[in-house]
Amino acid sequence: MAALMLAGLPSISMAEDAVKLTPEQATNLGVRVVHPVASPTDKTLPYPAQIVIPTPQLWVVSSPVAGMVTSLSVARGDRVSAGQALVVMESPSFVAQQRDYLQAVAQEAQATREFNRNTRLMESNAVAQRILEASQTEARQASIVVAERRQMLRLSGFSDESIAKLTNEAAINATLSVAAPRAATVVDILVSPGQRVEQIAPLVKLAQLSPLWVEIAVPASNIRAIRAGAKVEVEGYATPGQVVLVSETVDAATQTILVRAEVSNNGELRPGQTAQARIGFASSAESAWELPYSALIRRGEQASVFVAAPGGFRLVPVTLLEEDQDHVVVSGPITDKDQVAVGGISALRGILLKLGAG
Repeated sequence: MAALMLAGLPSISMAEDAVKLTPEQATNLGVRVVHPVASPTDKTLPYPAQIVIPTPQLWVVSSPVAGMVTSLSVARGDRVSAGQALVVMESPSFVAQQRDYLQAVAQEAQATREFNRNTRLMESNAVAQRILEASQTEARQASIVVAERRQMLRLSGFSDESIAKLTNEAAINATLSVAAPRAATVVDILVSPGQRVEQIAPLVKLAQLSPLWVEIAVPASNIRAIRAGAKVEVEGYATPGQVVLVSETVDAATQTILVRAEVSNNGELRPGQTAQARIGFASSAESAWELPYSALIRRGEQASVFVAAPGGFRLVPVTLLEEDQDHVVVSGPITDKDQVAVGGISALRGILLKLGAG
């Protein structure tokens, strides 16, 4: 009986991964076919995404000295310009910095006068060479100390104009205004009026909000077709972005891979919001085809489909671009004129594998 059953089976060609079938045999095996449907290459399944601030565009303004916060000049969400006051502080340390600077200026002036006097005396051989050299060294060292103290004042937020005024008028100020280093948006206030802070304590968090990052969670099974440079569309937002990173690691909990896109922001996108994003998964040189999920055949990492050929079907390798529970999108050597099997797949595979004997 087994011999009679095998005698009636279609023949196969393993070298070409082809199954030879007559139309009647295909019908008896329940084989059904469909034509591939062209899938637009700039539209993919929507993936969950979050809008975040790029880390190079996020920075914290810290306290240059220890002191007490007396007032805040900005609030969360404010846009600030370079040099605009953010926080006003009172600081004994700041007073000490100004005093040390003025003392250094006075010492430099004294050392310079001494050097100039010895230079004149040297011209008449009234002092030894070593005395002139010693006074020159002292003048040089005094100049270095002044440069150091001046730089400390700059780091504390003093402008060159304020330093010049301090030098000329010796008017020491106990109040310090901490300014924004560049134009930005205030994303967080980290202190309150009346709070005492140490030197380098964080005061205000600033950020540049264009461009922004769109961080997209893509199922690991769909990642192969996504490449750096691919077009990204955020639903509800007209300006497209571009993939700048495809992570090399998988989130163990969700089995998704981080894809990061960069998109310019005209104010419609806001950091922290969630969105849906679609990623371009094929280049302009590729064609993408949508098929029912049942058409896909997996053999290890390789995806294939059965395509009708003269005298039967042949197994055609394809690249899986994306999938859900109902359909797949693939690219490969198929066209919309081909007939792809979507029914009777198990029978075709069984024949190709010699009824499981292989």
